[in-house]
Amino acid sequence: MSTGPKICVGQFAGAHGVRGLVKLRSFTAEQEAIFDYAPLIGEDGKRTFKIAPKSAVKDMFIVSVEGIENKEAADQLRGDKIFIPHSLLPKTRKNEFYEADLIGLKAIDAEGKNYGSVLGVFDFGGGTFLEIGQTKKDSFMLPFKDAFVPTIDVKAGKMVIVVPEDWI
Repeated sequence: MSTGPKICVGQFAGAHGVRGLVKLRSFTAEQEAIFDYAPLIGEDGKRTFKIAPKSAVKDMFIVSVEGIENKEAADQLRGDKIFIPHSLLPKTRKNEFYEADLIGLKAIDAEGKNYGSVLGVFDFGGGTFLEIGQTKKDSFMLPFKDAFVPTIDVKAGKMVIVVPEDWI
């Protein structure tokens, strides 16, 4: 179904009750915006989800998912991420980008030394970090702040990074 780049916008968190309702975490900037997108697709790009909001609890929504009628089916969705085609995202302004656009960018320093590429973007609660390296085995984490990442050029497919001495 979907063959182009896709962006993760949410994740199912298991059943809510016995009638097939599902808990859903939204990863969109405005939590409710997840309901503005369609189609919602599975990670493999083959399955689509039609969801409808029913209520909210804590930091999650309670939703109905078309075709999910009971607790067992709802529980099978636990942990499944849902995506939208990248093309559905609003266009960014100059010097704006989506975090997902950073994945794969070449990471070089001001002298041109190649550190590999951005393998991941993570926020563990203390701020956003970039995982940079040739492979996961040789990667390192770098804070995603102007002091460490002064230049990002998504169109050129690269970013300039500042790696402090003895960081790696």
